[in-house]
Amino acid sequence: MRRFLFGVVLLAAFAGPASSQEVGLAIGTVPVGVQIEDLDGKPVDLAQFVGKKPVLIEFWATWCGICKALAPKLDALKKQHGASLDIVTVAVGVNQTVRTVRRHTEQHTMPGPVLFDARGKAVRAYDAPATSYIVALDAKGKVVYTGIGEDQDLALAVRKALGK
Repeated sequence: MRRFLFGVVLLAAFAGPASSQEVGLAIGTVPVGVQIEDLDGKPVDLAQFVGKKPVLIEFWATWCGICKALAPKLDALKKQHGASLDIVTVAVGVNQTVRTVRRHTEQHTMPGPVLFDARGKAVRAYDAPATSYIVALDAKGKVVYTGIGEDQDLALAVRKALGK
């Protein structure tokens, strides 16, 4: 497990920008449910966000510079689409704790719920290669977009999720 998480950290540190559809889950698949925790330690199944309405799921870390660069884009998308789009942040359990994530969320508004993946369950279920990985799901719960890096076309991801 440590070797896997170390690989995630290395990939995040050295990977260049990848365009959409080159990483992670295959387009058209429906992710399996996986139970992680909210920042209060309560169990949350990611399946509760799948198949109800379009959703973007970002695999994120407080130390991730690319994630920081994506934050204003995600905030703008949430403001633009409001209740028609969910944005869920999955804080990976690599080099951060619930305490550091909570402290960050107290200082920075997040566009939706923030969950903590202490054991890498969501990382494995969503085939997340690194932080800044975004998966867009349509209202039926199917993957319509995956991407990684600062140069992702998140507007395209949302259009695909909304079926436009």
